[in-house]
Amino acid sequence: MKLIEKGWHLIQPNYSTWGTTACKTVLFVLCLSSVALAQPNTTTKPQPNPPILNPLELPTSGDPLLPNPPIERDLTPLERLRLSEALDELNNQATAELQAGNISEAFELWYREIRLRRVLGGQLEEVKTLGRVGEIAWRENSKKEVQLITARLKSIEQNAETTGTVDRELLNALGQAYQQVRVPGQALKIYEQILADTRQQQDIEGEIATLKTMGQLHMAWFDYPKAAATYQELLAIAQRQGDRANEIVYTQQLAYIYDQSNDPKNALQMKERLVELYPSNDPQLPALKIAIATDYEALSQPEAASQNYQEAYQKALELQQLAYGSEALQKLATLYHTNEQPEVALQIYEILVVVEQQSYDFYGLMNTYDRMGQIYLEQKNYNQALELFKQGLELAQSLNYQETYFFRQIERVNQQR
Repeated sequence: MKLIEKGWHLIQPNYSTWGTTACKTVLFVLCLSSVALAQPNTTTKPQPNPPILNPLELPTSGDPLLPNPPIERDLTPLERLRLSEALDELNNQATAELQAGNISEAFELWYREIRLRRVLGGQLEEVKTLGRVGEIAWRENSKKEVQLITARLKSIEQNAETTGTVDRELLNALGQAYQQVRVPGQALKIYEQILADTRQQQDIEGEIATLKTMGQLHMAWFDYPKAAATYQELLAIAQRQGDRANEIVYTQQLAYIYDQSNDPKNALQMKERLVELYPSNDPQLPALKIAIATDYEALSQPEAASQNYQEAYQKALELQQLAYGSEALQKLATLYHTNEQPEVALQIYEILVVVEQQSYDFYGLMNTYDRMGQIYLEQKNYNQALELFKQGLELAQSLNYQETYFFRQIERVNQQR
């Protein structure tokens, strides 16, 4: 401050006209400047938050279930037994907490169990436990826990690949665990590795087991094209081995897959192959023949459809499956009616009436009278239509079902007459 006053004294003779106000202003500005120059820079860059550790990756040192002080050697058989029993008890405690509604406390106990399973049995034991607990987390819709467990599984997978400790047993455990936490993409990646290994080792049983798992996984996630490709591989193996039983199983699965993916052409191919594989007295044949006929209809091949409906009816009678016989006739009549051959349709319905009477299928009989009545109504044959609707009404009244509907049909015929 003395330096400031000295400067003011030197310039005062030349600026005596300034007043006291000017003097105070200069002093104020100089003081502010001095303070500003002397004030240290307090602005600091924000420090990044420390990374949040996955609780599954925390160290286990100091856990009271482990030897104290810590040891460098492997656990003795007795120590392993005691630790295993203690971890089973941890699992029981966690289950009890979950049942009591204490979800956070339950998973804290499970996390501890998982960390200690790593000590007990290495990566393999840990992965199996991660899968078990992960499935519980998924079932409880605990998204945070599922994410933590999935992250730990990926960490184990990456570490095993880096250190070259991947073997088929660990891969199988990882694949199963990824399925349990519902991460199908990662699971399939694992099974692709297993499949390559089984083929390299010429392990045909392992190859079949892996393909089955992959096929089921594709099906579970409605990936029908990949499911079909997988079951085609299984079918080819069964055919090479002359394994007729599994050839039937895989062909059935492929027929179902193609049905689900609305692919009647390939579905038809599989179903016709099944007709060849089944024995002539197989009880599945009538339903299969109906399904084949339906596929031919979808492919706009009514003649082939008609042939298969008739074969289905004949096979149903042969095997005394009147319900399938009725279904085949009903679909056959509808086919002819749709293709503008009502007289043929009516002839088929007459046969269907007899079948339904023999099987005491009164609901079916009621519906057949209705369909026949509708055809006669289209033909303006009002007397026949009225008679059939009246027969339908009698059945409806005895069944206490759709009475109002048949009253309206009768009224409709009378109005049109």
